[in-house]
Amino acid sequence: MDMESDVMVLKFKRICVFCGSSQGKKISYHDAVIEPGKELVLRNIDLVYGGGSIGLMGLVSQSVHDGGRHVIGVIPNTLIPRELTGETVGEVKVVADMHQRKAEMPRHSDAFIALPGGYGTLDKLLEVISWAQLGIHDKPAELLNVDRYYNFLLSFIDKVMEEGFINPNARQIIVSAPKTTELVDKLEEYVPCHERVASKLNWETEQQLGYLKHKKLHGD
Repeated sequence: MDMESDVMVLKFKRICVFCGSSQGKKISYHDAVIEPGKELVLRNIDLVYGGGSIGLMGLVSQSVHDGGRHVIGVIPNTLIPRELTGETVGEVKVVADMHQRKAEMPRHSDAFIALPGGYGTLDKLLEVISWAQLGIHDKPAELLNVDRYYNFLLSFIDKVMEEGFINPNARQIIVSAPKTTELVDKLEEYVPCHERVASKLNWETEQQLGYLKHKKLHGD
């Protein structure tokens, strides 16, 4: 392995991919999901994803698994009958609910990529962006803008900045590219530029207390 590959492995051991549990109407979405899987394998990066075996989730996980990289799927127990069908791929972590899923996926990840998806994809993406804005983490969050799928979202975020609801530094948290290789290169070049509102240690302590409270309430 050359020195450049060693650096990439050290910087990103695992990347979390958010994407739809449906395949969408365009074949380009199908093809676009296969490419990130191949790119992760090429760069010796493991995958964290939503744990489903259907739709775009199933395609990207299978692509990474077939390439010999480790796959971690995080799925709420109640979604197993709907999203996990047939043979499982890689390591499957079953959690209690959606809140725990959204906390567990970033815990195992060094960066985030959003592929085409629906409400669930946007929910997870915007949450990790908000966490970056608050200083909870320094991990990059990026959009693979397949066939301009995310153009309207990016325009909306620009509008939010123009209207003064986020500052220009916070706008730079989210990065996009139309091609996988360009997107992963941007991940490697990402430099956090947001302002912290609290230390990482404070956030981590609060998160741990939240988990303990959750376990106590649900008897886990």
